[in-house]
Amino acid sequence: MEITLKENDFIVSKTDLKGRITYGNEIFIRMSGYEEKELLHAPHNILRHKDMPAVVFKLLWDRLKKNQSINAYVKNRCKNGDYYWVFANVTPSVDTKGNTVGYYSVRRQPKATAIRTIEPLYAQLLKNEKESGVNSSERMLENLLTQQGVSYDEFIITLQK
Repeated sequence: MEITLKENDFIVSKTDLKGRITYGNEIFIRMSGYEEKELLHAPHNILRHKDMPAVVFKLLWDRLKKNQSINAYVKNRCKNGDYYWVFANVTPSVDTKGNTVGYYSVRRQPKATAIRTIEPLYAQLLKNEKESGVNSSERMLENLLTQQGVSYDEFIITLQK
C-alpha cells in the first residue's frame, strides 16, 4: 500500500561515507516503519524498493564521490512492505577543513505528475537492467535525455515544478 508524505513534511537523514544511517528525523523514522534503533548504523538501502533501478543509485554515488549534490525521485520500502515516493536532495556533508564526512538527505513530497512520468521510466530502466545490466540502463537514460535536449538535473527539476 502506498503511503503519502504530507505536503509540508520533510524527511531528513544523515549517513556516514559508506551509506550507514547516523541520523533520521522523526518523520523519517515514522515513514520507514522501523524503530530508531533498527535504523541507526543500518545501510540506507534497507529502504530500497525493488522497483528502483540501480542506475539511479549509480548516478547518486557517482555525483557524491565528486562532492556534488543530486536530486532524484525515489520509491522507498517501509518495514511492513508499504512504500512511499519522495523527491530527494542528497548532498555531501563536509567538516571545517572541507573533507567529506558523510551525506545529508532531505526528502519531500513529489509532485503527482512527476511520479506519473517517473514510474514508467523506472520500469523501463529496471527491465533493461535485468536484461542487459546497469551500464545499458545508464545508456538508455542518457539517450532519453539527449533526445529531450536536457540534462539529468534539468529533467528532474522540471518534473517537480
